[in-house]
Amino acid sequence: MFTDESVDSVSLQSVWRKSEQATLESRGCQTTALHRTEAEVQTVFTSVGFSQTEPQDDSAQQLLLHPPHAPGLRDFLRRVEDTVIRELVKNARSHAFDRFQPSWEDPSQETSLVHCLRHRSAQENELHVTSVSWSCTGSVVACAYGRYVTPPPSLSLSPSWFHMRKPLFKDTECVCMCVCTRRIDDGDWSTKRACVCTWNVDLRSLRSDQADLVINVPTAVTALCCHPTQPAWIAGGLYSGEVLVWDTSRTQDLVLAQTGLSAEGHREPVYQVAWLCLQKKGELGVLSADSGGRVLLWTLDSDRGSLVLHAAYALLQQQLPHSSSSRYKARGGSSSTVGVTSLALSPWDPDTFLVGSEGGLLLRCSLASRVPAVTAWQDCSVPVRGPAVFSFKPHGGPVHSIHCSPFHRNLFVSGGTDGMAHLHSLLQAHPLLSLRVSESYVFQVQWSPSRPLLFAAATGQGEVHLFDLGRRSLRPAATLEQSGPAQAATCLSFNRRRPELLAVGRTDGTVSIWQLSTELTERSGQETSVLEHLNLQVAE
Repeated sequence: MFTDESVDSVSLQSVWRKSEQATLESRGCQTTALHRTEAEVQTVFTSVGFSQTEPQDDSAQQLLLHPPHAPGLRDFLRRVEDTVIRELVKNARSHAFDRFQPSWEDPSQETSLVHCLRHRSAQENELHVTSVSWSCTGSVVACAYGRYVTPPPSLSLSPSWFHMRKPLFKDTECVCMCVCTRRIDDGDWSTKRACVCTWNVDLRSLRSDQADLVINVPTAVTALCCHPTQPAWIAGGLYSGEVLVWDTSRTQDLVLAQTGLSAEGHREPVYQVAWLCLQKKGELGVLSADSGGRVLLWTLDSDRGSLVLHAAYALLQQQLPHSSSSRYKARGGSSSTVGVTSLALSPWDPDTFLVGSEGGLLLRCSLASRVPAVTAWQDCSVPVRGPAVFSFKPHGGPVHSIHCSPFHRNLFVSGGTDGMAHLHSLLQAHPLLSLRVSESYVFQVQWSPSRPLLFAAATGQGEVHLFDLGRRSLRPAATLEQSGPAQAATCLSFNRRRPELLAVGRTDGTVSIWQLSTELTERSGQETSVLEHLNLQVAE
């Protein structure tokens, strides 16, 4: 059925390959001939230089390696060794030079105005300087602005009104909630925005009419205090009752922490803020006081950006020392709370602080108090204490300022609307010395950081008086006056790092930087003993 058979092979030529080969073409090109050039250069002049030090004197080295033999030297050193070591240990334990600050500046025989700082926007809005504070480096001055207005014309300036609000200048019939005011026609409180400004006075590029940094704030800034160790941190109190901490080293969102308008915070304007060392935690907190009688201690929680309430104190009329309670009623005080208008911390005792009130009261208080406050303040997360432990003779009006002496643990000075400055001892109720500073109000008093007997007082007449308690005369040792129309000096601040600099804030929105003379900054050897003698006096 099937058989083998062989057939011839058939081959097919590729038509595609031939068609492709037919379209191939060869092309070629050649560049032009390359030109090459060689060049050499040679310097015309050559020079060789060298130096040689002088021959080394090996005598000093030989003296150290082979000290000369001095008869009796070794015995003398061994004999005085114990005495020298004992004296060195005594010097190491001595505190004689703890507060000594050498002056690197050239002696100045005159007091002069070196800067007049102003923020144009603040002046255009007629804002007043309410507080000034120097940074811990002594280079930056921070300035708080705000503006307040007077009560309605129908409201008389009675003692009860003084208890409610803090007056400003007598001449212009103005009343102020902190340290400044402005009169308007509608008799309502101003709601304009305010600000905090800073200037670095050491910069060569300093512009007196333009601040280095401006922090806009929604309401008036009533208190300001720079951090004692962090140059960029500033604590501030607002008219709204808020307490804030700004970090000026940030580029955005300068608010490091704030209290907000919480139920356990301030409900009245904050008159004073101060940095306080927390002994148990080893950190710094913020102590704030308001016109509602609340004194609150806050700790900083930078992670959450908030100030956390650490301790709370309430100044109540029924819990004041007996003498203060009777004086308070005699002055027409009807409120159960004591409005705080000024506060000062003792640099010697971390638990002691002083407060001044709208009614003129001066009270010594203790942060360590465990006396429960008799108050209706029920929505507080910490126990509320009554801190008042001792009362002093009151002023004739609201107490604007208190400052404790940095050179004596018992002395402090106070000033108020009665135009008086009182020198007090913490151990006596009556003042050791009373000075008539001004016919107007005294807005701030502050001790010099370098002179134990010198303090400054800012007045409503625009003058800043410097009193030297070592002089026989009670007249000012110097008076700082600015040219032009008189503007009330609402605040002042000595530079702790550079005691010759004094910053003064005024109601025209300017901050004056004064350089004090050497006489006002350098202490004499007898000042501490004179201060101790004043402390030992018995008040009349």
